[in-house]
Amino acid sequence: MTRSPNQARALRLVAAGAAAAVALITAGGTAALADGRPGDHGAHHAAPGHGRPGAVTTHLVPTLEGRATLSADFLAEGPPSGAQASAANGRQGPWDGQVIPGFSAMVDNGDGTFWAQPDNGFGSQGNSADFLLRSYLVKPDWDTGRTGSGSGEIEVLDHVSYNDENEVLDFGIVHGDTDERLLTGADFDVESVVRADDGTLWVGEEFGPFLLHFDADGTLLEKPYPLPGGLRSPQNPYLADGEEPTVRASRGFEAMAGVRGGRYLYPVLEGALVGDADQRRRVIHEFDTRRGEYTGRTWDYQADQEANVLGDAFAVGKDSFWLVERDDFEGPASVTKRVYEIDLSRTDRDGFVRKELVLDALRVENPRGIDAGEGYGLGETYALPVQSFETVLRLRDGRVLIGNDNNYPGNSARHPGTPDDTEMVVIDLEKQRTRDDGVTVIGHRGASGDRPEHTLAAYEQAILQCADVIEPDVVPTKDGVLVARHENEIGGTTDVAEHPEFADRRTTRTIDGTAVTGWFTEDFTLAELRTLRATERLPELRPGNTAFDGLYQVPTLDEVLDLARHSETCDGEPVGVAPETKHPTYFASIGLPLTDPLVAELAANGLDSRRAPVVVQSFETTNLRELDRRTDVRLALNVSAAGAPYDLVAAGDPRTYADLVTPRGLRDLARYADIVSLEKNVVVPRAADGTLGRPTSVVRDAHRAGLEAYSWTFRAENQFLPAEHRSSADPAAHGDLAAELDTFLDTGLDGIFSDQPGLAVDAVAARR
Repeated sequence: MTRSPNQARALRLVAAGAAAAVALITAGGTAALADGRPGDHGAHHAAPGHGRPGAVTTHLVPTLEGRATLSADFLAEGPPSGAQASAANGRQGPWDGQVIPGFSAMVDNGDGTFWAQPDNGFGSQGNSADFLLRSYLVKPDWDTGRTGSGSGEIEVLDHVSYNDENEVLDFGIVHGDTDERLLTGADFDVESVVRADDGTLWVGEEFGPFLLHFDADGTLLEKPYPLPGGLRSPQNPYLADGEEPTVRASRGFEAMAGVRGGRYLYPVLEGALVGDADQRRRVIHEFDTRRGEYTGRTWDYQADQEANVLGDAFAVGKDSFWLVERDDFEGPASVTKRVYEIDLSRTDRDGFVRKELVLDALRVENPRGIDAGEGYGLGETYALPVQSFETVLRLRDGRVLIGNDNNYPGNSARHPGTPDDTEMVVIDLEKQRTRDDGVTVIGHRGASGDRPEHTLAAYEQAILQCADVIEPDVVPTKDGVLVARHENEIGGTTDVAEHPEFADRRTTRTIDGTAVTGWFTEDFTLAELRTLRATERLPELRPGNTAFDGLYQVPTLDEVLDLARHSETCDGEPVGVAPETKHPTYFASIGLPLTDPLVAELAANGLDSRRAPVVVQSFETTNLRELDRRTDVRLALNVSAAGAPYDLVAAGDPRTYADLVTPRGLRDLARYADIVSLEKNVVVPRAADGTLGRPTSVVRDAHRAGLEAYSWTFRAENQFLPAEHRSSADPAAHGDLAAELDTFLDTGLDGIFSDQPGLAVDAVAARR
C-alpha cells in the first residue's frame, strides 16, 4: 500500500509514542507530563473542495495540552545587565540582575525539567557585553485547564555559565582578564544546543558561525569549529580586513539537531548566503563530532518566503527532523510560525528536501480554554504569534513542545506595549472526526476582508479561517514571472506611488478595450517589484486592514503554491489553489502569454495532475481551451452578469456571457471546463430596490451539463449585501452575510468565494 506523505508522517509519530497514554496529569499538586499517543491522518481528497456530502473522515488536530510562562521581567542572579539595551515597551536598562530574554533552544531531561538556553542577550554584539551566556534549568508547572492543574509558571532552578576558563580561545573576549573567563553576548551568539550521550553540550552560534563544544558545566573544551569554505559572518573574529562576509549577520546556526547518540550534528543556516541566486535556500550541514570535522555533505531547504528564517531543529528519526520556520512579524501581522518535518533522504524535483507540515503555531485548538482571554492569540484557538518562535522538541511521550525567545524588552505580541513573557506549551496531535458538508469555500484573494488582498498574510488568514481553497489572481512581471495581483495596474494595491525612482513608469495602457492609467506589473522586473509593499485596496471600507500597509511583499505564484501545498485545511485536507489568469488576450498581445509559465509553475510544484488540488480560472474562453490541451487540472470559466469574454470580443465573436450560460452554452462549456463560476447576480438577480429576486435556473442547468457551479463574491460589508441583509446605513459595517448565503446555497451551489471565508465557513456549518 502506498501512503501519502502526511499519512507516513503520522505513522512515524504513532510509532514514536506507541506505549503512551494521552493527557497531562497532576502529581503532588504539580502538573506533570504523561505519555501521549498521536493519532493517524485520514485519507485526503486530491481535488480542491469536498467529496461526497456527509462523508466522515478523521484527521489530526494540534491541541493545546498545557502552558507555562516566565515573566518577561524576571531577573536571574548575577551582575546588572542591559546597560546598552534599546529601551522598549516601557522598560529601560540596566536591570539589577541577569535578564532572561526567552529561550532559543532547549534540552529535555525527561523528568519534567529542561535545560533552556537564551541567546546573546539584547540582539547585537555591541549591546550585550554585560549579558552572561548561560543555560538555565527550568521546570514548568503546567496549566492544563483542568481542575487542580498547575500554576502555569516556569520555575528557574539553576544555571550553568558558559566560560573559557581553560583559555581555549585565541581571540579577545570581554572577561578575558578574569580567572573564570565567563562568556558574554559580545563574544558569541548562542542559538542552538544538542546534548551528546557523554553529557557534553554542542552549541550552534551565529557570530562565526561556529560550533562550540562545552562540558556539562559549561566550560569550553576545544576551539570553535568554523564553517568550511571560508563562510563567515560580519562578526567573525577571524574576518580579515577587506574580506567580504558570506553569511549575513544573525543568520548563522539558529537551528541545529543531533542524531546517532550525538555523533552527527546538523546545523542549519538561519538565512540565505550572501549572493545566492535563490534567497529562499537554507543550507543544512553535517558535522561528525568524533572526527571533529564537517563531512562535506549538505542539503538544501527552501523557505516559504525569502525573508523567513529557521528558528530551531530537532531530530525525530535517523534522517528526519522538525524545523521551525518563522517570519519576523508578531501579533496580528504574523504569517509564518510553523513546524515542518523534513527527511534528508527525500528531495523534490528541484533538489530541496521535502517538507511536510507538523503544525501551524497560529492555529492550535484550545478546548479547555487554557489562559483564554489573557492576550492576543489566547482564546478558543491558541496561537504563538511572537516574532521569535525558536524552540521545538518532541517529548518522550511523542507530543510537541514549543517556546519563544521574547527579545526582551522588544516584543509585545500578546499585549501591545507590554513585553512578552517567555512561553512553553505542550501540544498533542489529536484525532478528530470531520463530516464533509459538500460546499467548497474559497478565500477570495485570500481572506481579503481581514488582510490586504493577494498577500501571503491574506492567504494564511484564509487557511486559518478554514477555507478549503485560496485564490491568487496572476499577472506577469517584465521578466515573465507570475505574481499575485488582482490587476496588472498596481497603483491601488502597493506603495509604488511613494517610490520616486518609479515615478516615470506611470503610464496609460488599454486593457481589454479600456484605458487605464497607473503603474503596471509588466513594466517591473521581479526584483523591482520586490522593493514594493502591499497596501489595502479598499481603505475606507476596511480601515482595519490599513494597519498592515507596507508590511508584505507581492508574492509570486510559486510562493502561493508552496504555501498551499505545505498547509492543511481545518479538515486535514490539502489546501486547494484556484489561480485566475488575468487578461490573457492582452498579455499574449504584448509577448507575455500566461499559459506557458502557469503550466510550468504547476508542474514544478507537482500540481499538474487531474487529482491535484487546483482549479485554474479565467474570464476568457480561448486560454481555457488551450489549458485544456496543456494540463490535466480542473478548469473554471468565470461569468460576469454583463458583457462578454474579451477574447471573443477581440475575435469578433458576438457571444456574450449570457449566451455561455444558456443550457446549450453550458453543454459546450463542459467540453473544455469543469466548473462555471458565476457572478452572484447571474444566480440570484437583485430587484430594483436592491433586495434579492428569484433565483435563476443556471445552477440546475450547469449540473445537468455535468458542470459544478460556484458563485462570487460574498462579502460581509453592507455595501455589498442585498438591502434586506444590511445592518445599517454604514457601508463598512457588517451585515447578515449568513442570511445572504442561505439563499444562494439553497440553489445547490457547489462552491462560494468570500472575502471573509471564516464567516462563510460558519454559515455553511450552520446549515448542517
